[in-house]
Amino acid sequence: MSTTTPSTTTPSTSTTTTSPSPGPTHSDDRPVTADAFAERIFTSALATAETMSIYLGERLGWYDCLVQHGPVSADELADRTGTHRRYAREWLEMQSAFGILDADLDADPIRFGIQPGVAEALTDTASLAYLGTLPRMFAASFGQLPALLDAYRTGGGVSWAELGADARECQAALNRPWFDRQLAPALAGVDGLHARLSRSGARIADVGFGAGHSTIALAKAYPEATFVGLDVDEASVQMARHAAAEAGVDDRVEFVLADASDAGQRGPFDVVFAFECVHDMPRPVEVLAAARAALAPDGVMVIMDEAVSDEFAGPADDLDKIMYAFSLFVCLPDGMSSTPSAGTGTVMRASTLRAYAQQAGFAAVEVLPIEEFSFFRFYQLTPG
Repeated sequence: MSTTTPSTTTPSTSTTTTSPSPGPTHSDDRPVTADAFAERIFTSALATAETMSIYLGERLGWYDCLVQHGPVSADELADRTGTHRRYAREWLEMQSAFGILDADLDADPIRFGIQPGVAEALTDTASLAYLGTLPRMFAASFGQLPALLDAYRTGGGVSWAELGADARECQAALNRPWFDRQLAPALAGVDGLHARLSRSGARIADVGFGAGHSTIALAKAYPEATFVGLDVDEASVQMARHAAAEAGVDDRVEFVLADASDAGQRGPFDVVFAFECVHDMPRPVEVLAAARAALAPDGVMVIMDEAVSDEFAGPADDLDKIMYAFSLFVCLPDGMSSTPSAGTGTVMRASTLRAYAQQAGFAAVEVLPIEEFSFFRFYQLTPG
């Protein structure tokens, strides 16, 4: 993505995934055998197939139909969703084979149902456990594999716009429950920041707002403030404007198709936010410097980004693993699609952000006391 587009990587997840399991360890120095690694590859292939089968179920409305009308037969599922019966049967049987759906083998024809916990994770877009659109991010990047191969060879990139609606909608849908339900309580627990946001007439900027759910959540929590969102992705701007109108906050929220460098022309701001986007920026120091220049004399910048480990150490936990996956297929190619590029990638260590902030003229970077907010860590940047 370019300088203000939101991250697409980092999808939000339930609190059950915020304490990742440790990576692989070896109790001795024996080499991994070919058979053992072949088994690992096979297991990974199964996981890939399962992920993409979830993509089919989410995009074709099959999971929603099961929630609303299940248990159903293959013919009933196909008829209700306007899809082909033969494909519906194969998908249902696969879902049952993988343990996602339950099959009533005594029924004639066989009927398939979905358990409440599975339904929540796959279809309840307001749940913090929701991951139904997560496969869309991989589908978006896999659709660009020829372009990605070329980028890896030449040092080019694949932009957020090229990844298309699947990536854009995935990122928005996965982050929305956290913004809607958790952002206001999280910020209310940070005294100085909460006081700034609560000022009558406060002016707040949201750099790289994506679908606008972060800005809208802030507007609902702080009714005395006005908000300006800056993003370079035109489709995201349109999504955000529509969402603001639906939420009834469009009288206090302005979404602008603009680079973050335009923030200075629209300031001063009491707070500038950047939610899950700095690691995608080709030129993050320029963006941070522009944000600093746009701040009021006592203003601060708040950055939410991935809570990855402090340094690379070989085998990693699940959080770092998934962030490397998003970086390789989405965020790094997006950031490299515009030149010159810092080439940060999704696995942006705290030390990297501190270096960017220092180069941009900020005097201090503080990790805010906000915990268990999906995959994310909050930083407050204070000007010199």
